Amino acid sequence: MATQAERREKTRAAIVKAARRIFGERGFAAATMDDIAAGARVAKGAVYHHFATKEAVFEAVFEQVSIDLVADLDRISRAENDPLAAMAAGTQGYFAACSKGPTGQIILRDGPAVLGWERWREIDARHFGGKFPRALAAAMDAGVIARQPIEPLARLLLGAVTEAAVAVSAGPDIGKTGTDYARAFRSLLDALRVK
Repeated sequence: MATQAERREKTRAAIVKAARRIFGERGFAAATMDDIAAGARVAKGAVYHHFATKEAVFEAVFEQVSIDLVADLDRISRAENDPLAAMAAGTQGYFAACSKGPTGQIILRDGPAVLGWERWREIDARHFGGKFPRALAAAMDAGVIARQPIEPLARLLLGAVTEAAVAVSAGPDIGKTGTDYARAFRSLLDALRVK
């Protein structure tokens, strides 16, 4: 027989799963707590027991989508031996994932608006954004790029990627736009290479 803690976790997981689908399909503004409760097949009171507000539900969804996205990008990046090529491949995967569908809706369109810029960046720094300093450190350790302060370079590159991802998600031809931005980002990274 399941313990109280296991039942609570199962209910919470069902709420997050339903909310992820609803936020991804409809967007935050169009979703209601009633929709989420119905989707999770729980009473609305159960949703409020786990999450005080719709924003709190969204934050849990955003965190889960970020975790899943980074796991997918890690698989893409591991196919590359060169640290900068891995960074470029992961970024291209980020553009592709965030350019359409539920991931783009949650990460780029609703994320900054619902969470606020600072909280959005704080969560991203634990996931996708946190990859940049580590990748640059690996590239410096491998002698691929010159040693330099990592944080300013990581922030500049992440800023470029974030701006590009927003442009990709709003573009009329998402596939072509994403490819163009990925190519431009790869050129930017290649310019850092030690000659």
